[in-house]
Amino acid sequence: MTTSTRGTAKVPAVLVLEDGRSFRGRAYGAVGETFGEAVFSTGMTGYQETLTDPSYHRQVVVMTAPHIGNTGVNDEDPESRKIWVSGYVVRDPARTPSNWRSVRTLDDELAAQGVVGISGVDTRALTRHLRERGAMRVGIFSGEALPDEGTLLEKVRQAPEMKGANLSAEVATQEAYVVPAIGTKKFTVAAIDLGIKGMTPHRMAERGIEVHVLPATATIEDVYAVDPDGVFFSNGPGDPATADHPVALMQGVLERKTPLFGICFGNQILGRALGFGTFKLKYGHRGINQPVQDRVTGKVEVTAHNHGFAVDAPLDKVSDTPYGRAEVSHVCLNDNVVEGLQLLDQPAFSVQYHPEAAAGPHDAAYLFDRFVSLMEGQRA
Repeated sequence: MTTSTRGTAKVPAVLVLEDGRSFRGRAYGAVGETFGEAVFSTGMTGYQETLTDPSYHRQVVVMTAPHIGNTGVNDEDPESRKIWVSGYVVRDPARTPSNWRSVRTLDDELAAQGVVGISGVDTRALTRHLRERGAMRVGIFSGEALPDEGTLLEKVRQAPEMKGANLSAEVATQEAYVVPAIGTKKFTVAAIDLGIKGMTPHRMAERGIEVHVLPATATIEDVYAVDPDGVFFSNGPGDPATADHPVALMQGVLERKTPLFGICFGNQILGRALGFGTFKLKYGHRGINQPVQDRVTGKVEVTAHNHGFAVDAPLDKVSDTPYGRAEVSHVCLNDNVVEGLQLLDQPAFSVQYHPEAAAGPHDAAYLFDRFVSLMEGQRA
């Protein structure tokens, strides 16, 4: 990625997809060039949380909502230490943000962090193209990075693909840290950071859990050095087929029958740990309005998603695994993709979505209570 941060309002820009289709617009954020996997997010709010979600590392996010930046940027809502998207595509950026919490514009924030974006794009047409053709590599070019489109297309096709990408260690913390329990401490949880969002340990802390956030490279000895009542595996970017270390680590936890909870990438890790495969979705699930059914209760939840890979597990039967019987606990009602797994003979479960759900919805917050119940049961 190459960038500069001069004024961008009238700087021409072009988005080039690897299949040759292109869209022209204006620079938004930093000026230069960037590459990634083109994906679309259907959320109408929460763009700041989307931008700072580490699971979007090396992805160019297309916002389907037409007006972006209306509430500006504040210093309370980021989910991590920086913006992780490699590029940003919007239709109509706000000219003047209006919100009492806003301290700067989204355009300025993107420029300050070197994120190359493009505005004035027909994001509806682009989204329909990605739905039909699938997520693919893309480049955004502006300013001096604008030679002929044939040259740009070659650059896009030389960029790395998401399939086979091992990215969690690139976004995870390098040093362990502790998020203290709010109020009386009831439990200790070791959380494996594969790209964790800040709201996740906060949701556990609200329930009296002291959370020890450990690097993606943590060993089984590191996990049990904190004497955990439970172990958590976070969301994160990349292809789960490359995540051999987290899979082996989770298998070590399962062997000890410690209560275990995984979300997103952690769900895919559990799937692999149990012996299931994973596969890449055509264009993935991204946004805060995805319908998921809890097959245990029959309840339908509106949930926040960000995943391009899924677990390949049977929906119609209980499976035998090295750690006992397992079943699919949640399923997406749009396409029947596996959205959750649970073991029936020991305390372990996972979901493919975000129960912490900043900026919402909060239908799935009960899953943290379910994790607490598992730890209470184990302690009893």
